Amino acid sequence: MAIEIDLKGKVSLVTGASQGIGAEIARTLQRAGATVILNHPDLGTTREDAGTLAEEFNHNRPDSAHVLAADVADAESVRAMMGEVKSLCGGLDYLVNNAAILRDRTVAKMSLEEWNSVIGVNLTGVFHCSKFALEIMRDNGSIVSMASIAAILGFYGQANYAAAKSGVEAMMRVISREAARRGIRANCIAPGVIETAMAATIPEGIRAEMLKNVPLGRFGEKSDIANTVLFLCSPLASYITGQTLEVNGGWRG
Repeated sequence: MAIEIDLKGKVSLVTGASQGIGAEIARTLQRAGATVILNHPDLGTTREDAGTLAEEFNHNRPDSAHVLAADVADAESVRAMMGEVKSLCGGLDYLVNNAAILRDRTVAKMSLEEWNSVIGVNLTGVFHCSKFALEIMRDNGSIVSMASIAAILGFYGQANYAAAKSGVEAMMRVISREAARRGIRANCIAPGVIETAMAATIPEGIRAEMLKNVPLGRFGEKSDIANTVLFLCSPLASYITGQTLEVNGGWRG
C-alpha cells in the first residue's frame, strides 16, 4: 500500500521563502496540498521573487499561495504578519523558521552590528515568529526551525551564526514542552552544506576539503531539506518533538 503525505486544508508559513531552501520548502508543502504563506523581508529582489513563486503556485492550484512581507527581527512586523495570516486563512498549522543571514568574521574582528544583526534575524526572529504563531496556530500543528551543522562543528568565523543556531535548537526543545498540551510539535533540522547560490561561492579547494568529511560523497540538495520539513510537518512524525534532525550526509567533522 502506498503511503502519501496529504496536507490538504492545512496552512503553512515559511519565513525567508523567496529564494533558495525556503523557496523549495514552500514548493514542496504546496505540492503536498497545503496553502503556503511566503514570507520575505522586502529587501533586494525578495518581493519580486516571492511574487513570482506565488504566481507559479496559484497557476497550478488557485488560491494556494499568499505573499507577506515582514522583517522577522522586528516584533511588531511579525505580529502584524500573523494577524494577516489569521485574516487570510483563519489560522496556521505549520510554521517553518527558515529566514537567516550570514555576517562571517572572526570574533576579534566582528563588529557589534555583525553580531547583533545575525542574532536578531537568526535567533530573535525565530522567537518572534514562534511566539506570535502560537497565538494563531491550531492544535496538533508543527514548528520546524532551521539549525545548522555550524552549531555542531563551530566553523571558523561563525561565532554569531553558530551561537544563534545553537540557541534555536534549545528554544525548540523548550517550546516542545510548553506546546505539547496542545499537540503542537517543535523540531529543528540541521543541514550540512546544501547546493545553493551561497554554497556556490565557496572556493573549490575548500569545497573539496569539506566533501572529504561527507560519507555519502555529495553535498545536499535543497530537496533533501524540503522533504525533511514535509516529513516533520506530516502525521508520519506525530511522535517526534524536541529533536534536531541532522541532514548532512553523515558529516561528523
